[in-house]
Amino acid sequence: MEFFLRAQFLIPLISVLALFPLSESNNNQFCDATNIYGDSECNVMSSVSSKILIKGGTVVNAHHKEVADVYIEDGTIVAVQPNIKVGDDIKVIDATGKFVMPGGIDPHTHLAMEFMGSETIDDFFSGQAAALAGGTTMHIDFVIPVDGSLSAGYEAYVEKAKRSCMDYGFHMAITKWNETVSEEMEIMVKEKGINSFKFFLAYKGSFMVNDELLMEGLKKCKSLGALAMVHAENGDAVFEGQKRMIELGITGPEGHALSRPPVLEGEATARAIRLASFVNTPLYVVHVMSIDAMEEIARARKSGQRVVGEPVVSGLLLNDSVLWDPDFHFAARYVMSPPIRAAGHGTALQAALAAGVLQLVGTDHCTFNSTQKALGIGDFRKIPNGVNGMEERMHLVWDTMVASGQISVTDYVRITSTECARIFNIYPRKGAILVGSDADIIILNPNSSFKISSKSHHYRTDTNVYEGWTGKGKVETTIAGGRVVWENDELKVIPGAGNHIEMPPFSYLFDGIDKADAKYLSSLRAPIKRSTT
Repeated sequence: MEFFLRAQFLIPLISVLALFPLSESNNNQFCDATNIYGDSECNVMSSVSSKILIKGGTVVNAHHKEVADVYIEDGTIVAVQPNIKVGDDIKVIDATGKFVMPGGIDPHTHLAMEFMGSETIDDFFSGQAAALAGGTTMHIDFVIPVDGSLSAGYEAYVEKAKRSCMDYGFHMAITKWNETVSEEMEIMVKEKGINSFKFFLAYKGSFMVNDELLMEGLKKCKSLGALAMVHAENGDAVFEGQKRMIELGITGPEGHALSRPPVLEGEATARAIRLASFVNTPLYVVHVMSIDAMEEIARARKSGQRVVGEPVVSGLLLNDSVLWDPDFHFAARYVMSPPIRAAGHGTALQAALAAGVLQLVGTDHCTFNSTQKALGIGDFRKIPNGVNGMEERMHLVWDTMVASGQISVTDYVRITSTECARIFNIYPRKGAILVGSDADIIILNPNSSFKISSKSHHYRTDTNVYEGWTGKGKVETTIAGGRVVWENDELKVIPGAGNHIEMPPFSYLFDGIDKADAKYLSSLRAPIKRSTT
C-alpha cells in the first residue's frame, strides 16, 4: 500500500518547523569539518531530528536487496517500499544508481585509551566524527578497568564518552581476578548494558591474564550470557622474544614483528579455543592477523564449536615490509599487536572472510601521533601500539572485497554491520534497514572513487597507515540517528548527539548451550557405585 504523508503528518511537521526553522542559521548547530575539534562552536543544543526520504536506491540488507525508498522520521525508519509519497517539505535524497545500506558498526576500537605511557590521540568525538565521514555509525569501545576495578573503569569511560557524536557500546576488559571482579561483571551485564568481556593473553606485566584467570572468566561469562573475547598471543613467549631481539641489537620497529611471530598467535588462539570448549561457552577472537590463528578458528568451527573470528582492516590489506623501512617515524606508525604480518597472510584472511570462516571486520582503531610513536626510538618495546581505521574501514572493505568480486553486496552488509549487531544482541535495532530500525544509514556510490590522505582525514593524528590508497566505492551520505552528518564531502556533527547503546546478554551464540551441557552430563556415565569391601 502506498505510504502517503501529506494529510497525516503535515500538520505536526508545520508545528515542528515553527519551533525549529530549517534555515541556514539552524545549520550553525552543527560543527563542520573545519572546526569539529573546537569547543565553543560545538557546545550547543542538538537540532530536531530530520524527516528524510531516500528515493530510488538499491536497499541492501544482509539477507536481501531491492530497489525501494526509505522514509525516516524522528531517528527511526518508518517505511521501506517503492514509490513512497511525502509532502514537499521533507528532505529528499536521490539515491538512484547507488546502494542504501545500514551504517557500519565497528566492533573493535580504543578511543581516549591510556596505554603504554600515553593516551590515544583520538577521543570519543574526533574518532567518531572521522568514523561518520567514512560510513560507520556505531562502534563498540573497550573499557579498561582502573586498578582492576570494573566500576571505576566504567565511570571513567562514561565521562570520556560525554561528547560522543554517534552511538556507541562498551566491551569490558578483565585484567585481574577476585570475588569483587566477579561481582562487578554481574553488575556490568545486568545494569550497564555490557555483554562482552575481553581477556588479554598478551602484554605481560600489565593486561595479561594467566590460564587460571581465563578459566574463571570463561565460566563467569557463560553464567551471565556474556561473550568472552581474547587477544590471542602468548605473552610469556612474546616477552622472551622481545628480550631476544634486544640482545641481538634489533631495537627498531622490525623487532616488534620479529619478537611476536605468527606461531605465538596461533598457539594462544588454539589454547583459548580449547579452554572455551572445555567450559562450553562461545568465544570471540579479536584482531585475527595470521594464517596460524585463522586455521585454528576454522578447525574449531568445522567441529561445531561457537568461535567468532574478527580480522581487522590492517591485517587484511597491509604487510610487514613497512616495518623494515629505514625511516623510523614511517615504520613506527605501523606498529600494532598482533603485528602486521608478511605478505600472504592478508590474502588468506580475505579468502577466509569471503568463505565465512571469519565473520566480521573491525579496525582495532588505536591512534598515536608521530611524537607519541617516537617514545620508542631506540627500543621498539616502548612504541605505543596501534593504527587507524575507523574512517577507512567501509571504503577499504568495499574496494578489497566487493569491487574485486570476492563477496556480494549483501555479504558486505553482513561483515561490516549486521553480524556485529547480531553477535552483540542489538539486531534489528542496528545493522538493518527495516521498519522500526534506527535510522543509521549510508548511501554508497559504487562508481565514485576515494583517496585516503592524512591531509584530508578527520582524525587528530598526523599520519595514516593507508596513505595514498585509492579505490572504487565511496560513501557519499551518512545518516546517523536520523540526521544527515556527512554529505557533499562536508561533515556536520554534534557533540553529545551519540547515545550509549545497551547490549543485552544471551545473544544467538548461546542458543542451545544448555542442551549441549545436558548432553555432556548424561554422557559421563559416572559416578559409578562401587563396593568398598
